[in-house]
Amino acid sequence: MTHATAPLGLGLVGCGGFGAYVLDAVAGLPGLRPAAVADPDPVRAKALGERHGVPALGSLEELLEREDVEAVAIAVPPAAHAAMATAALRAGRHVFCEKPLATTARDARAVAREAERAGRALVVDHVLRYNPLLRAVERLVAQGLLAAPRRFLFENDASDQDLGPGHWFWDRAHSGGIFVEHGVHFFDAARALLGSDPVSVRATAARRPGGPVDMVSADVLHPGGVLASHLHSFTHAHRCERQLMRLDHGFAETRIEGWIPVRAEISAWTDEQGAEAWERLPARADALLHVDGFRPHGGERVSVTVERDAGSSDPARGRGETRVVPHHVRAVLDLGGEIRKPHVYSESVRAAVADLVRVARDGSTPVADAVAGLTAVAVAEAATLAADTGTEQPVPAPGTTYHPQESS
Repeated sequence: MTHATAPLGLGLVGCGGFGAYVLDAVAGLPGLRPAAVADPDPVRAKALGERHGVPALGSLEELLEREDVEAVAIAVPPAAHAAMATAALRAGRHVFCEKPLATTARDARAVAREAERAGRALVVDHVLRYNPLLRAVERLVAQGLLAAPRRFLFENDASDQDLGPGHWFWDRAHSGGIFVEHGVHFFDAARALLGSDPVSVRATAARRPGGPVDMVSADVLHPGGVLASHLHSFTHAHRCERQLMRLDHGFAETRIEGWIPVRAEISAWTDEQGAEAWERLPARADALLHVDGFRPHGGERVSVTVERDAGSSDPARGRGETRVVPHHVRAVLDLGGEIRKPHVYSESVRAAVADLVRVARDGSTPVADAVAGLTAVAVAEAATLAADTGTEQPVPAPGTTYHPQESS
């Protein structure tokens, strides 16, 4: 266990664009100090090392030989994540691992077990777990202002502008495929917001003419008849990207735009007590949007408008639930618009690493822990197989052995 007053020495492996992004994002984080960087490309390693005033090494093995490296951040392509995380954990280091935790559920489970054996902190970089808007929705559900979601929808029209035909992203052996490399973010977000582990998945994949699979969709069943639908399309120019997350709460709906969300809109029908609670929400904006390690820029806002008696006072009924909800609420949770997207992204990464520092000190459970990383990969792997075979696939519970089904 790291001493509570000693800064945690962080070694970074992978000095490409994202590795540099991580190290820049956590610069100055209390309780953390960069200790070294490593990359097989000596030019990249030297440049990043000089920028942060730390030694530049050539490999993870060299990084693990240093006593001042107490935690390792892994920012290399997905196929190497499991082996590097395992090596770091076996060397007694805490680990911050870029998503996915591994490219297969078997490997992800092995990493999770290694973290438990080693008694070291493992945080997976599921940045949506550290986004203030998603955290606010979880709090509104916990407080009873929103019912638990009964439906989750995510549509992602992402860019392929920088993904040439030879890019590793298209190679399933390196990336795991779209569901594994990118979908894990949103499988994990659905699990967090729905508050349950997925049960099974059906999926479809579409291949561009003469090229790779560039569009996939999955319907993931959660307990209680809750359905989460995911679509990922890597087919757009940067300027034409668009994403939408939609949560159906029955008598309310939440819409969140952007894969790094900066704005959420909530439409809800409620009674008088609920209307009064919603009206008090702007005064609690700071607490509602708070995430440990995430530094607000000061332009965040929460606004609420209540239209009383906008509907009938007669009972309203849906999916077997009857309520009297005559008042209509519109709430906007705004992190500053698109111009603040880079800030929100970097601060979400910073908050995830702050979580690692906290857990290394007190031995508690991270927000995006090994189980979160494992479960997201298990759903992604099941979705990939479901698309390949055209059959529904079970999603095993985190503690079970995974045996993919070839037919329904």
